[in-house]
Amino acid sequence: MIEPTSKLFASTVIALALLGSAAAAPPIPNPDSLPIGVSRVLWEISVPADAAPTPQKVALGEKLFNDVRLSTNDKVSCATCHDPAKGFVDGKPLAEGVAAPKEKTKRHSPTVLNAVFNATQFWDGRAATLEDQAKLPITNPIEMGQKDGAAVMQKVLAIPEYQTAFKETFGRDGTFDDLAAAISAFERTQVSSQAPFDRWVAGEDNAISPAAKRGWGLFNGKARCNTCHAFSTTSPTFSDQRFHNIGIAAHKTDFIELARRAVGIVKSGDLKQIDEIAIQSDLTELGRFLVTKHANDVGAFKTPGLRDIAVTAPYMHDGSLATLWDVMDHYNKGGIPNPNLDGGMQRLGLTEPQIDDVVAFMQSLTSDRFAALAKTETAKQQARKKDRPERDTDVAMGRKGHLGDIAPDPNPAKPAAFGVLVTEGTAYAERR
Repeated sequence: MIEPTSKLFASTVIALALLGSAAAAPPIPNPDSLPIGVSRVLWEISVPADAAPTPQKVALGEKLFNDVRLSTNDKVSCATCHDPAKGFVDGKPLAEGVAAPKEKTKRHSPTVLNAVFNATQFWDGRAATLEDQAKLPITNPIEMGQKDGAAVMQKVLAIPEYQTAFKETFGRDGTFDDLAAAISAFERTQVSSQAPFDRWVAGEDNAISPAAKRGWGLFNGKARCNTCHAFSTTSPTFSDQRFHNIGIAAHKTDFIELARRAVGIVKSGDLKQIDEIAIQSDLTELGRFLVTKHANDVGAFKTPGLRDIAVTAPYMHDGSLATLWDVMDHYNKGGIPNPNLDGGMQRLGLTEPQIDDVVAFMQSLTSDRFAALAKTETAKQQARKKDRPERDTDVAMGRKGHLGDIAPDPNPAKPAAFGVLVTEGTAYAERR
């Protein structure tokens, strides 16, 4: 039985103080007191009863999450690549661990925000749980560099404060599974909601700008974003939790040759091997194929959620797109053709004002927690708006090539086209 949020918050503050944390965590979510934009159904589906965050686990997990001593060189922590002050990303195209700068990883650091709601973890879904996700970077040779779980715990339990914390939290000396459970408990508290968009859907008409409202209509219509990033009150993260080849890797990859090599190398079910290949080799661009060995998964990567997207640049699995305008340009031209391109990828025919409106809508998904950071990051992206390496207006508008017919512009006189019922005075549950 989970305590009311207010009691949990007070307990968490005390526990954090005892563990020497520099800052108190936000209130621990629970089914009876969830922020606007997160449904009870989603929480109960996503959080196993035996993994529900408790004040002690969260406090220990936050300390471990921020502790560079988990790495072999005492320089890299989980927070190095998932900085809480930066929306739980590092702002770099590719993550950098103990082997940097000589060797960087091959993947961009995804945000921890709303990871609790992910059906699988990592860009290729190779980890089924948050606990597995917490372990793999620690034992990856170029991320945190530890040999194995035993080596991690030998180092951690040699630190007196952790000896005490593990015994008080788990009633024993502590195992690698316990360490992962603590870190994942902290990660489960990092829920992103409370955005202007949520207040608008709840009935506050002026919560988002006219441009964002137009963008919402385009998002659900001509821009086709809702094909993979649909929103509902029971699935509010703007992700279908599936894997798609949208042509990002096709910039630099011969998929056919890579797949042939991978079939002879990858051992199905060997999570550690798959993790190392994904992070360290050029086979990384095969994406979900490394996990499934299914031909239709070549070059496919997980659909990321869109909440707080304004603060988590750069974008895509390889961090290759610097701004939200670059992202829109990529989709507007229908991606990069390749044998495994997702069938939903077609030119969009969006005009520049329409692209601006969709970007404005995505910016409205910024939670109150990161509102100030979003202003800074948006200014940086605005400054780069004229630098558009992905832009191909001729393809997007059908003057070159043939990537399908474009959808019509949304009609403001037909509210259903905007994805929500927009009559005045309706409740949140009705405006979905």
